[in-house]
Amino acid sequence: MSTSKLTPGSVFPSITVVDEHHTRRELASSNNQKAWTMIVIYRGKHCPICTKYLNKLAGFKARLDSMNIDLIAVSADSQEQLEAHQQDLALNYPLAFGLTLEQMQTLGLYISTPRSEQETDHLFAEPALFIVNDEGKLHVVDIANNPMVRPDLEQLVSGLEFLKNPDNNYPIRGTFTE
Repeated sequence: MSTSKLTPGSVFPSITVVDEHHTRRELASSNNQKAWTMIVIYRGKHCPICTKYLNKLAGFKARLDSMNIDLIAVSADSQEQLEAHQQDLALNYPLAFGLTLEQMQTLGLYISTPRSEQETDHLFAEPALFIVNDEGKLHVVDIANNPMVRPDLEQLVSGLEFLKNPDNNYPIRGTFTE
């Protein structure tokens, strides 16, 4: 199966998810009137690396807020799996569940089959991160095919502080086409 990847500068697709409060929301539309949105795709409850990353990300929420960047994380887990996972999480941002195969394909994510029923009971997306700007366009795209490759959070947030500083006039990168 081939997938097409989202390109920087393109409009983020309309993807509706349900968060832990059972609220339907568009992934790229902030529920907090933030100008930008950071969307973190994680593998699910079965992934201890995801749990660690999501908890660490909570420590960067204040800096993201100061830049007017909303934050949400989503996986293909069921509501029950998300609720069980929350026992291992200390988050200050919303989680969403139920990312469908079609949605994962639309986002151009790498999709994995569980190694066993003990791992999980469904197909799941490998990690990805999208930053959607105030025009609804992809400003940052990071898509991995395994759990070990993720942006370093300090470097990412520091980079966003530079990128969002109007004095730097930093454009969307990676948009060259012939």
